[in-house]
Amino acid sequence: MNETLQAFMEGNIPEIERELTNQLAKSDIPAILHESLTYSVEAGGKRIRPLLVLAVLQDLQADSADALRVAASVELIHTYSLIHDDLPCMDDDDFRRGKPTNHKKFGEDIATLAGDAMQALAFGALSELKETSAEAAIELVGLLAKASGAQGMVKGQVLDMKGEQQLLPLKELEEVHIHKTGALLSFCVDAGAVLAQATDEQRKYLSEYSRNIGLAFQIQDDILDVTATTEELGKPANSDTSSEKSTYPSLLGLDGARKQLKDRHEQAIDALRKINLEQSILHLLADFIIERKK
Repeated sequence: MNETLQAFMEGNIPEIERELTNQLAKSDIPAILHESLTYSVEAGGKRIRPLLVLAVLQDLQADSADALRVAASVELIHTYSLIHDDLPCMDDDDFRRGKPTNHKKFGEDIATLAGDAMQALAFGALSELKETSAEAAIELVGLLAKASGAQGMVKGQVLDMKGEQQLLPLKELEEVHIHKTGALLSFCVDAGAVLAQATDEQRKYLSEYSRNIGLAFQIQDDILDVTATTEELGKPANSDTSSEKSTYPSLLGLDGARKQLKDRHEQAIDALRKINLEQSILHLLADFIIERKK
C-alpha cells in the first residue's frame, strides 16, 4: 500500500471506530439489540466510505468538527445494508468478514431490527451536527436519504434481485450498481464537499469521480468473487454465480471486466485532474479500490 495512504488510513480509522462506538452508546437500547449492533459494526471492514468523507476535506484543505459524525452516519447505513443483504430473504449468506452473519448469531428477527436501528441512528447522528450550518445539515440529510433509499441503494437492491437468473445487458447492469453500490459512495464524496464548502466546479467533478469509483468498486467485487478464495474474501466465493446474478465477468468475461475496471479508474482520475486533485488522497483511494484483494 502507498505510504501516504497508509498513514492517512492509520491516522483516521481509529477515530472513525471511536465515533461509531459513541453512536452505539445510547441509553435504553435493549442489551441483545446493542450486542447485535456492536457485533456487526465491530466486525471490521475497510471503512472506505467514511474515509472518502475525510479524504475530500483533506484534499480541499478544509476542516470540520462534524466530519467524523457524518462519516460514521454513512458507515452505519452501509453496515445496516450488509445485515439485511445477508438475510435469507435476500442473498442468504452465512458468513460476512470471516464471521457468522448477524442473523446466524442473533436470529432473523434481531438482525432485521438491528438494521432498522442502524438506519435510525445514522439519521440521528446527522441531527446532532455542531458546527455545520442548518442549511448544509439539511442538505446532508436529504443527500443521505436519497442515496440510501428508494432512489438509491434500495432501488439498486430491488433491481439486483429482479435481475437474478438472467443475463442483464451492460447498461442495465450498470444501472443496478450505480444505485446499489455507487449511491452511498457518491454520498460520501458529496458529503465531504458540503462540509468543505466546495465550489460548484469542484462538486461537479467530484461527483464524476465518485460515480466512476462506485462502478469500479463493484467491478472489482465481481472480479474477486470469481478469482479470490472464501478465506481471502471472508465470505463465500462464487456467491454471485450460485445466486445466478449478472456480473461483469459473466457478461464481459474476466478480460472484459478488467478493461471496464481500468476505464472507470481512468475516468475517475481524469475528473480529479480537472480540479487539480490528481495528486491527492482521493486518487490513492481510487487506486486502492481497484487493487484490493477482498
